[in-house]
Amino acid sequence: MAKNWYPVIDYSKCIGCLTCYSFCPHKVFEVGPEGKPIVVRAENCVELCRGCQRICPAEAISYSGGK
Repeated sequence: MAKNWYPVIDYSKCIGCLTCYSFCPHKVFEVGPEGKPIVVRAENCVELCRGCQRICPAEAISYSGGK
C-alpha cells in the first residue's frame, strides 16, 4: 500500500454516483454525510493504481503524490 499516494476528490465536479466507492476493493472510500464519497483510509490506496480515476464519469479524482 502507499504512504503518499491517495485519491483526492474535486467536490465541485463530483456527482455523488459512488462509482469509486463501489469499485475500490481496498476500502479507501466511505460515503460521507452528503452522500458523496470521502477518502477515509488513504493508506490503503495502492501506489500508481488509477482505477477509481479511470472509472469516474465526472473526472473528479486526481491523486496526491501523483504526477
